[in-house]
Amino acid sequence: MEEKYLWWQKEIIYQIYPRSFQDSNNDGVGDLQGIMNRLDYLQELGIKIIWISPIYPSPMADFGYDISDYEDIAPVFGNMNDFDALIKEIHKREMKLILDLVPNHTSDRHPWFIESRSSRDNPKRNWYIWKDAREGGSVPNNWMAAFGGSAWEWDAQTEQYYYHAFLKEQPDLNWRNPEVQEAMLNMMRFWLNKGVDGFRIDVMWHMIKDEQFRDNPVNPDYQNHMPTCDMVFQVYSTDQPEVHAIVNKMRQLMDTYSERMMIGEIYLPINKLISYYGTSDSKGAHLPFNFQLLMLQWDVRKIALAITEYEGSLPAEGWPNWVLGNHDQVRIASRIGKDQARIAAMLLLTLRGTPTIYYGEELGMRDVPIPFEEVLDPQGLNMPDKNLSRDPARTPMQWDNSVNSGFTTAKPWLRLHRNYRSHNVESERMDKTSMLSLYKELIALRQSEASLLYGHYIPVYTDQQMIAYIRHAEGNDRFLVILNFTHKPCYFKSPHEIYNGTIVLSSSPDLVGQSMHYAIALYGDEGVIIRLEN
Repeated sequence: MEEKYLWWQKEIIYQIYPRSFQDSNNDGVGDLQGIMNRLDYLQELGIKIIWISPIYPSPMADFGYDISDYEDIAPVFGNMNDFDALIKEIHKREMKLILDLVPNHTSDRHPWFIESRSSRDNPKRNWYIWKDAREGGSVPNNWMAAFGGSAWEWDAQTEQYYYHAFLKEQPDLNWRNPEVQEAMLNMMRFWLNKGVDGFRIDVMWHMIKDEQFRDNPVNPDYQNHMPTCDMVFQVYSTDQPEVHAIVNKMRQLMDTYSERMMIGEIYLPINKLISYYGTSDSKGAHLPFNFQLLMLQWDVRKIALAITEYEGSLPAEGWPNWVLGNHDQVRIASRIGKDQARIAAMLLLTLRGTPTIYYGEELGMRDVPIPFEEVLDPQGLNMPDKNLSRDPARTPMQWDNSVNSGFTTAKPWLRLHRNYRSHNVESERMDKTSMLSLYKELIALRQSEASLLYGHYIPVYTDQQMIAYIRHAEGNDRFLVILNFTHKPCYFKSPHEIYNGTIVLSSSPDLVGQSMHYAIALYGDEGVIIRLEN
């Protein structure tokens, strides 16, 4: 059975934010050599797929998501020799490397944009999105930028506006231009030829805009605490039908290489998300990122419904995936608390499909309050009164109890959590009840049992406190997973079938080895995985 599944269906993706993983040259910023120095740790954890956030040359207005050269390495992270050495070492260990790709926009210092804004008749003018002002000189439409204010920036030299979905330093490329498409596909070839195993495509659903540039509908429920981009619904500025042809072109390129894969970053409801897998006659992203666990309220009924809806909506060849955290969102332990974060880990690593772990989640790392004078994230700087900075979830990895937690001997680019002396890799390695120990056990169990890797997801029971489901692959053991999403005790007794088995893993290690006969009582914030006898 295993042979029919590809590496990205069998393994776990681990996201590294390179600035914050490991500094090797003591400048306070993580780098490629630092990642290479920590590969032993990732192997020990059971990780075989590494996704690295952008490492390309960049003015760092958005910390690497504003790219000025798609085919090189930013000096702060090292050089191309460092990259070549890293990918060689990753492959030597039978691991895979996924690069972050940002095709929607470039830096305003990219040579393409410098040419584009030099004159209206420059050959690269149409590589970006330029529009005349409305009568009276106002912006072309009401589209809003994700990082605050209008998405249109006036260029005095050529007397037109250009469009930027994020910062004004991040002008959007015009993906309706075939020359742009070919240039970006060539860039993908460059990295694929270097041996990169896949790409995570940033803001995939943004890549094509409405051809008529119609105003977005106004959000009548907008409130002042929300990002200003929520003042309108992004009906015309994102998720346009033509984007799927672009995704298909990328997929066709990927398919000319052996076993490469493509992830799409897509913040859309399930009914829209699944279209990014592609239609019956064309292929899309291998894994359109499923952010339900990130975006939904931590309510077991809502989450159980989302799981069922997702499972029922997937196309025949669509492989599921689940994400708990990333560099743009509040860390899971801060969002739902450290006890429920253990339940979230059990959910992530027992659902059907490919899980993604954000660095530090396996330690239970929490968001760090960054003083206003130290905020670096443009989303936080541009909307300072809304507490929207993403810096708190991007702080350095906590390795040990030495100065700066073993991340650097210099001043770190962001401050660390004050708990790093007690909550770090070294201390949690020694504690069988730690979050790290739980992650290691979950990963080891998942990777050793066909039912947890490939088995069907079979819902058993949900109420206001708990969820219970079975994972089962034909010819293999059945596993019953029961998770308590509340702080109060709960009691499981199936109304339809008698379950007997042995607890093989629990959020409370002292339960392992105990038998379940028909019913089970769980403490608050407790979860169990049971190998069934029948």
